Amino acid sequence: MERKLTATTEIDVHFYDVDSINMVWHGNYVKYLEVGREAFGKEFGIGYMDIYNLGYVTPIVDLQIRYKNIVKFDETLIVETSYVPSKSAKLIFNYLICKKSDKTIVAEATTTQIFMTKEGEFEVSTPDFYREWKNRWIA
Repeated sequence: MERKLTATTEIDVHFYDVDSINMVWHGNYVKYLEVGREAFGKEFGIGYMDIYNLGYVTPIVDLQIRYKNIVKFDETLIVETSYVPSKSAKLIFNYLICKKSDKTIVAEATTTQIFMTKEGEFEVSTPDFYREWKNRWIA
């Protein structure tokens, strides 16, 4: 059975995150997902700079967000980022974003990232470091 890897982080909603009707603008959720991935990377040793220093980048090729409830200025969000195992050479994450105050779910999301060399070449096979990472954390 595979181990579930999940990292949790908090985000304060700032004034610049809301639109003219005092709701978080939908595009800011992409930023919140990024914060979640950064927290996951720090916790599990597969952060952006870890990957970059090994010669790779991981651009997002698919992004899905399902909005459930509104968020307003000065609320605090909890972003839960979960790794989704895949046999392919890609990183998949599921996200659950909820309000800290009452645990109301405000969004669910999924991202898929592929591996590319720093020179921009698509990596079709699983990089050695990623295979080793999966063996350490998932197996």
